[in-house]
Amino acid sequence: MDIQTILVTLLFAAAIFYVGRIVYRAVSPKSGGCASNCKCGVDFSNIEPNKK
Repeated sequence: MDIQTILVTLLFAAAIFYVGRIVYRAVSPKSGGCASNCKCGVDFSNIEPNKK
């Protein structure tokens, strides 16, 4: 293998790793905090229920 093929292969592998990391971070569950959408950090005490 010549040096150009090795560099292209390494660059391609780095790009696949980078995109995979972005996708993994987008779909993996967040740890800590209110990532489960439980609304535990929202104060609804000042809002009056309004049914129409």
